[in-house]
Order: sequence, then structure tokens, then C-alpha cells
Amino acid sequence: MVDFGDHVDDATFSQILEMDEDSHDFSMPLVSNFFEQADETFEQMDAAVESKDLSELSKLGHFLKGSSATLGFTKIKDNCQIIQQYGSNLNVDGSAEPDEDVCLRRIKDALAAVKVDKAELEKKMKKFFELEK
Repeated sequence: MVDFGDHVDDATFSQILEMDEDSHDFSMPLVSNFFEQADETFEQMDAAVESKDLSELSKLGHFLKGSSATLGFTKIKDNCQIIQQYGSNLNVDGSAEPDEDVCLRRIKDALAAVKVDKAELEKKMKKFFELEK
């Protein structure tokens, strides 16, 4: 078994794996589609950062947070939560953050971190599903 560390909530991911019969016919496409979806969402987020569209960043963060939470991908989920919050002019604790430049800076930091988290997790998942050694 691959050690996912703090990238994955084992209980949630185990529930996904329970849907598999003899192979990973259920879980592998779900995970693969998630990574494709994440890449597309990151492109949209990059564009929204360029145009300083906080509302769009909040929507995209919310969208990817939900998908990652469903699979138990905790580090991705947590950084998407940060993007969602700052996209709504809110600090992580829920208090107002009226300075849009601060929000954009924190979103850029979270976006950079989530891209690294996604790459690390994708590598671990490929190993888990024996797509690469």
C-alpha cells in the first residue's frame, strides 16, 4: 500500500475503494478524471488571477474543494478552501478582508501550493494504481 501521508483522508478514500470489485474499475477513472478536472480548473484560476476576478476564483475554489473532498484529497481541499475564502474577501477564519491585493496574494500562494500538492498526489496515485513504478 502506498503511504499517502496527509494528502488523503484514509477513511474517505477507503470508501471509494470499497466500490471496486476485483479491480480498480470504479476508483481509477474517478481519480484520473479528478486530476484532469484539476488541471483544467488551475488554468481557469490562472486566468482569473490575471484578470483579478475574485468572484470567479471563489467559485473555482469551491468547485475543486468539493471534488477533492469527495475523494478525500485533504491537502488539495484545504488549499481550495483558502482560494474560495479569499475570493470572497474573507480571511481563513471567516473575518472580512477588504484589501483585494492581500486576497490576490494569498490566493496566488494557495494556488501555487495546491499545484504542488496535486502533482505529489498524482504521482502517489499512479504508483498506487500501478500505472508507474
